[in-house]
Amino acid sequence: MITFEKVSVRYSGAPSDTLTDVDLVLPPGEFCLVVGPTGSGKTTLLGAATGHVPHFTGGLLRGRVLVGGRDTRTHPPRELADVVGAVGQRPMDGFVTDSVEDEMAFVMESLALEAAVMRRRVEETLDLLGLADVRRKSLAELSSGQQQRVAIGAALTAHPQVLVLDEPTSALDPGAAEEVLAALHRLVHDLGVTVLLSEHRLERVVQYADSVLSLTAPGQPLQYGPPGDVLAQSLVAPPVVALAKLAGWSPVPVSVRDARRLAPTLRKRLGDAAPAIRAPGNGDRPPRAAVLSARGVWQRYRRGPAVLRGVDLDVRAGEVLAVMGRNGAGKTTLLSALQGGLKPERGTVSLDGSPVRAATSRDRRRSVSLVPQEPGDLLYLDTVHAECAQADGESGAAAGITLALLSRLIPGLDEGTDPRDLSEGQRLCLVLAIQMAGLPRAVLLDEPTRGLDYAAKDRLTEILIDLARAGTAVALSSHDVEFVAATADRVVVLSDGEIIADAPTPEVVLSSPTYAPQVAKILAPASWLTVRQVEAALRARGPLASNEALR
Repeated sequence: MITFEKVSVRYSGAPSDTLTDVDLVLPPGEFCLVVGPTGSGKTTLLGAATGHVPHFTGGLLRGRVLVGGRDTRTHPPRELADVVGAVGQRPMDGFVTDSVEDEMAFVMESLALEAAVMRRRVEETLDLLGLADVRRKSLAELSSGQQQRVAIGAALTAHPQVLVLDEPTSALDPGAAEEVLAALHRLVHDLGVTVLLSEHRLERVVQYADSVLSLTAPGQPLQYGPPGDVLAQSLVAPPVVALAKLAGWSPVPVSVRDARRLAPTLRKRLGDAAPAIRAPGNGDRPPRAAVLSARGVWQRYRRGPAVLRGVDLDVRAGEVLAVMGRNGAGKTTLLSALQGGLKPERGTVSLDGSPVRAATSRDRRRSVSLVPQEPGDLLYLDTVHAECAQADGESGAAAGITLALLSRLIPGLDEGTDPRDLSEGQRLCLVLAIQMAGLPRAVLLDEPTRGLDYAAKDRLTEILIDLARAGTAVALSSHDVEFVAATADRVVVLSDGEIIADAPTPEVVLSSPTYAPQVAKILAPASWLTVRQVEAALRARGPLASNEALR
């Protein structure tokens, strides 16, 4: 269904190819997962399959891509709309109407389908993706996760033979992501749709995949084959694979169910050892006083229902707080209120005991940094170096501090690159570095792991923990349960604008099948959260005896 024949892509001004000699055939009805480090060319490969590369992106494409027998060099995306549906990383960039129902119907109108067919397909897709309750809403009113589901639905209504999706679950809560992936799985198995999907949160997706296509660095050869075989050799892999490699399991499992069947011996080896839970704050001291405090905060938009309902919350110095909850639960609104950019309808938000909005905008930016879901909105200079130098000056940091932080997140990034030419994950890392350079009293991050591979997330975890140890208050909203388990001291769960849980991370995530990380599910009922905890415990127990085995 999709054929790559010696495909190479080089963008204008780039010193090397982003893709090199991709030679691959994806058969009809296959679910192929594309994996690779941030900036390895995943989005470019997907764009070549939809015709967006090079028709919209520019650059030079050598070789040939065939989709349903059509050559993308001679068929621009509009001539492929009945064959291939595409969903990008930023849904709002692809919307062409104002409302949910209109967006769902747009592609079908372009294909001149009958009104009755359009109506039926819209209804089916709304139910499939859980969007019936927002069908008449403006797209601008939706949460980012809801927007992402609308974008997927708009691609599905055309009933394409191929679906190409670039991180389709990155803004979705775990439950919504499961629903979307299950829907894609049904399309593959029941209707024979070919799915080509890129994702960084592999723990969500890999169990659905028939094959994995692994990219390394630009210009390096790719790997393609069964998920377990490829991920065992890949630079990026989900926790279940990392745990399997640590334990020496073979063949390597890619699902929690398969891993649990192999886990009894590992659980026995770990015994009653308690996982090493990182103490919050500086060393063994408890978190210090609240830096940000919300009291009785209510918020609504226009005349709609309340988004926040009487929220009381403290963000303390020396701890990392994670805010979790379904899409539309109020997480982004809460962070905006804490930062002072949003005035609550009722209630108060204070910074070190004083109203946060009493500070000037400049002082507030230096005291409370917010990294938004769309970090590119904060970038406006022509090079990475210029953005970093500007951040050093504005934050009062020593020259080179921002670039040093960026290098920790993404080693080897060319500082002469235009930020608009960076991948989504690279742009996010640049904004993270800019916002953290001045060591503000509080750092707020809204979905900070979108577009980041596992290595980048590990580096971000280290940076945030270092900030907390230095006394900074860190609060982040996230649907990434693996990142929260590794990073947060405390978790708050929002539901319909109300806090329904506020407790240490293990207490919240271990009690919930929705928020539990893979290691917790595999090694239950023991309270292990991460592969690093297991590795440290095994190292402390010393080498295996001659009659012991972990498999």
